[in-house]
Amino acid sequence: MIKIAVCGALGKMGKEVVEAVTQCPDTELTAKIDIAGGEFKTIEEAHKSCKIDILVDFTQPKSIFENAKYCLNNGIKIVIGTTGLSDEQIAELKTLSKEKNTGCLIAPNFSTGAVLMMMFARQAAKYFDNAEIIELHHNQKKDAPSGTSIKTAAMMAEVKEDFTKGNCPETETIEGARGGTSYSNIHIHSVRMPGYIASQEVIFGSSGQIMTIRHDSMDRKCYMQGVMLAVKHVYENNDFVYGLDNIL
Repeated sequence: MIKIAVCGALGKMGKEVVEAVTQCPDTELTAKIDIAGGEFKTIEEAHKSCKIDILVDFTQPKSIFENAKYCLNNGIKIVIGTTGLSDEQIAELKTLSKEKNTGCLIAPNFSTGAVLMMMFARQAAKYFDNAEIIELHHNQKKDAPSGTSIKTAAMMAEVKEDFTKGNCPETETIEGARGGTSYSNIHIHSVRMPGYIASQEVIFGSSGQIMTIRHDSMDRKCYMQGVMLAVKHVYENNDFVYGLDNIL
């Protein structure tokens, strides 16, 4: 039986993870951690009281890095769904995971459909010289752009150095009108609006044609299949993984 603690257990995603862990015959929920009033307010408190094989973290960008370092330094494997980690922080966690021989999986998105979208975008990137990303989330999401869009751009950049071929020199009359520029000059546009959960479209263009790859999450339950796949992978392995695409 895999003993699981959920950090951010009272949040919208945390509640879904708690239910998924409880319903799975291979896992046991040993701790609900949340500063807003869970069984435990900190990982340290839970660790002193409970056996934890894996911690699943859906908290806040400002806390995830320290949470992850605590787990890895104390032999707790971790599955990270919280976005907002910088490239430098991810690299540091990768190093720490290897040093401690403790599994760590970071996934910007746990929806299998969204991960397939990213994989399809990387494949399409070989055949188009121009691309931009629009990501749309609810207005309570604190980080922008989304981790999914950043990961998508990084995957596309693996196969091409520039996605602005033939663009004219640009001047923004309103700062930020062209979005943020990411890997291989891919522009990312972030929309925050009540009514959305999580949506993303990758737009590819060339002379005479446009192709759009889009994924929409309508319910947070769609992430749970990916979360449980990640839990089982981390339990069986001590490697560092960035992106659910690497275990599908």
